[in-house]
Amino acid sequence: MACWLTPTNTSILKIKPLILILLNLNICIEQVSATSFLIPHEPSNIDRPFFDDISPRNVSAVVGEIAILRCRVKNKGNRTVSWMRKRDLHILTTNIYTYTGDQRFSVIHTPSSEDWDLKIEYAQARDSGVYECQVNTEPKINLAINLQIKALNDFESINSNRRHYDSKARAKILGSTEIHVKRESTIALTCSVNTHASSVIWYHGSSIVDFDSLRGGISLETEKTDVGTTSRLMLTRASFKDSGNYTCVPNGAIPASVRVHVLTGEQPAAMQTSGSRRKGAYTPTIIFISIKMLLYISRLYIDVNPKGR
Repeated sequence: MACWLTPTNTSILKIKPLILILLNLNICIEQVSATSFLIPHEPSNIDRPFFDDISPRNVSAVVGEIAILRCRVKNKGNRTVSWMRKRDLHILTTNIYTYTGDQRFSVIHTPSSEDWDLKIEYAQARDSGVYECQVNTEPKINLAINLQIKALNDFESINSNRRHYDSKARAKILGSTEIHVKRESTIALTCSVNTHASSVIWYHGSSIVDFDSLRGGISLETEKTDVGTTSRLMLTRASFKDSGNYTCVPNGAIPASVRVHVLTGEQPAAMQTSGSRRKGAYTPTIIFISIKMLLYISRLYIDVNPKGR
């Protein structure tokens, strides 16, 4: 943009040249500034994250199998990619981190790749529904995927796959195969696997233990050791509904089961009291027999050694 000095009176120009130059210069600066505000510098849409929408929006899987929901994000930059379950608005993962106690959920992502796929192991019928892959732009963008799990009998799936297990890789639940706990106490089950299992799933009856159920108070801790994998399942505030068979199912190893009985507060006490009564009932008998034996031995000693009377 060009600016010209346009004096209207040459005499004024001769008298006050510096004043006119400054005035015209100020006008030019104001015009340039006003023009810069009329053309704002907006960020290019090319730099914004977007989904490479090549993945199917409807995914089907069979109960007991692995379900994978694809999400490819272009130009992610320093943004965050999350997976949300739509039915309860539960954030399952953020970047590579998992925010649910259900260890069946995880993210498949290799460094420097654009893929942020949600992986669901041992898929269940209740996993059916809409899942959203989200990027925290402003406004937020999301990609909705509908997952449909075909309902089959869970244990049939486990038993049919058992032939693929390594016969040497097996799980063992520590303690007795029958566990009795008081109502309102904590059920603590420890499963030891003699191999490094990629995942360990717990079943209650024929259904996978639901960590996101309304019951609450369910937690799972899995750790890798030098010799294998250890998985600890804890259920606080035990109720009668928690009774039943619990099965530890490691990936690629033979499962192990334990039966849990949740009893009222009086029943375990009664069992302990009856046990102590039995021990108490035996005590007088043992003392009486011991005295009889001592008397018998002393008489034999006197008969053998009559001089010792």
